[in-house]
Amino acid sequence: MAAPKKKNSNNKKPGKNQWADHLTQRAKTDNYPARSVYKLEEIQNKFQVLKKNDMVLDLGCAPGSWLLYAAKQVGNHGKVFGIDLKKIEIHLPENVVAIEDNILNLTNESFLDENTRFNAILSDMAPSTTGRKDVDALKSFELCNMALKVADDFLLQNGNFICKIFQGNDFNEFQKNVKSKFKDCKIFKPDSCRKQSKEIYIIAKYKK
Repeated sequence: MAAPKKKNSNNKKPGKNQWADHLTQRAKTDNYPARSVYKLEEIQNKFQVLKKNDMVLDLGCAPGSWLLYAAKQVGNHGKVFGIDLKKIEIHLPENVVAIEDNILNLTNESFLDENTRFNAILSDMAPSTTGRKDVDALKSFELCNMALKVADDFLLQNGNFICKIFQGNDFNEFQKNVKSKFKDCKIFKPDSCRKQSKEIYIIAKYKK
């Protein structure tokens, strides 16, 4: 009787784990707290949303990878502000300030004054997932609307807005709303996103 065929363990899950491990290890080597930095790096390389001397606001900034990357892009004469419900544990450069708070509290006098405006607003916010794609997409949509409201209030004319959203029934509505406020709007999924993820980024440039 022929010997049973061995399953080829290299064809399935290990490949996905290898990809995650590679980026996680690379982030550690590059001194970033999370692999998500490479999503912003891809966005920056393709769309040039951050410039030297920019004022940048990072919504949902924990654990801090986007803060560090943005700080390098804007340089010593730029400034990066971050806000998240979670505390930022890493050491931040001198041109970065971050607080533990709700994004709806941006008028907090210790953080921003009423005249502060930004050249770019970034949102990598994501809800705590439930495993139900429809529920998670709806929660993501709500966060994105909050981020867009912040962009309405704090983004300079011709400023740029980057927003992560989970694809779902409300995606087209949100995209249409963003397009009404910006001269240029693109959809982009970085290669560094996990392939099974429903997340996608809206790259909106030149606020009207």
